[in-house]
Amino acid sequence: MLYALLWVALINVLPLLIAIAKPMGIQSTNSFRAKSERAWLWGWAWGTESTVSVVDRSPILSFPSRPAAFGAEINDPVLGYVIPLSSFTKPCTSNDMQVPDNSGCPSLCLSGPRHPTEAWIALVQRGKCEFVRKVREAQRLGARAVVVGGEDPEVTGNPDTLVNMYSPEDASDIKIASTYIKYSDYMQLYGLILASNTTHGGLSTLSLLITAEYSAWEWYSPIITFIVILLLPSALTFITLVIHRIRSARAAQRDRAPEDIVRNLPWRIWTGTGWEKHEAGEDADAFPDRVSSVDVDLERGVIYEELPQANDSPNSPEEDLNASTSNAEPLPDQPWFESQVECAICLSEFVKGDKVRVLPCHHIFHLHEVDEWLIHRKKLCPVCKADVTQPPPELVHPHPPVEHIVHDNDNTPVTERTPLLRTGSGEHS
Repeated sequence: MLYALLWVALINVLPLLIAIAKPMGIQSTNSFRAKSERAWLWGWAWGTESTVSVVDRSPILSFPSRPAAFGAEINDPVLGYVIPLSSFTKPCTSNDMQVPDNSGCPSLCLSGPRHPTEAWIALVQRGKCEFVRKVREAQRLGARAVVVGGEDPEVTGNPDTLVNMYSPEDASDIKIASTYIKYSDYMQLYGLILASNTTHGGLSTLSLLITAEYSAWEWYSPIITFIVILLLPSALTFITLVIHRIRSARAAQRDRAPEDIVRNLPWRIWTGTGWEKHEAGEDADAFPDRVSSVDVDLERGVIYEELPQANDSPNSPEEDLNASTSNAEPLPDQPWFESQVECAICLSEFVKGDKVRVLPCHHIFHLHEVDEWLIHRKKLCPVCKADVTQPPPELVHPHPPVEHIVHDNDNTPVTERTPLLRTGSGEHS
C-alpha cells in the first residue's frame, strides 16, 4: 500500500518538476495547460471547485461548478459567449422534423447559416453519451470551453448535485476546459439565454466567466502529499513510542510504593544499647543523627562530644541482643529483626545513631536507602519480596505451642546452643 501511494505521488510530482525545469523564454498563446489523465484522482480526493458567472447582469449571477478531470486546467479565468449547441447544430443522422436536444453527442452538423465566430463557450446537457465525447465534439466545432448541465432528477432519480467528470478513455487530444453545473442552475442559465437581448452571430447569448478556486492548490498538493507520505511512517513510529513510554511509565508507577505510605511506616534509631522506637508519620529528618561520645569529622576537623549515658555500652546490636533495652520493647511474633545487624541494601552494619525503617514484614534497612528503593524502584521488600502497601498476614496459632524441655544424661537442659559433641559427656544425637 505504501509503495502504491509513493508511485501515485511520484506521478503527480513529475509534471510539476518538468514544468519548473522548462525555460521561460517562450510563452504559449493558449492560457490552458493539458492535464494528465492520472491527475483526476487529486481533483476527486480534494473536491476542487470552480464558479460559472453571468457577468452582463447586475448583480452578477454565479453558479457553483466542478471542473472535469480531463482536458485543460482552468489556470486563468475563461471569458466568452455561452451558446447552447442545439441552437445552431443538429445530429447529422437525424430527421429535419425532429427537435434537436442539447446533449451535444456526436456527430453534430450545422443546422443553418448562423453560427458563432468569436470566442464562445458551449452549453450542453448530460446524457446519451460520455462527458469526454461531448467536450471533444464542442472542441471540433470551435468552442473555447464547455459547460455541462445535469439531468432532471425527477426523470433519472439521481440527486441534483455536482459530479466529477472523468474520461474512461484516452483524452490527451482534448485541449479545452470543461466544468459541470447542477440541473437547476443549467435550466436557469438556459432560460436566461433564451430571454437575453444579447446576440452573437445571430444567436442569443450571455457573457459567461469561468473561474477556478483550486489553481494555486493544484501546484502544492502533489508536493504536500509527497511530504506527508514520507513523514507518515516517522509520525506513526513517534506516536507508537510515545504510547509505549506512557504505558511503561504507568506500569512503573504501579510497581512503586506511594510516598505517603512509605513515610507512614515505623522507623527506629539504634542508640548503642537498643532500638529507640518512633511512631509512624514522624519526620525522621527532624531528629539529628546520633554520634559517639568522641566523634571526629575528618573533613571539617570538628570533634563532637556527647555526655555519657547510664545505659551506654560499647557493644554492638548483636552483642546487646540479650541485654535489656531502655526504649524498645520486643514486637510480638517478630521473626529476627532485632538480631539483624546489617542493612541488606548497602551491606553495612548498623552503628550508633543509624535510622532504620521497619517494613511490615519486620525487615529493617537504612531509612533513606529503603525509602529511595520503595518510592522510586519497587514496592517490594528487598529481602522477602513482600508488598509494603499491603497489610502483613496475621500469624494465627490455633493451638498454643507446648514447650518440651529435653535433658541430657546429666540433667542439663538442651537448647539450640547446646553443642552436639561435648568432651566427657558422650555424644548426643
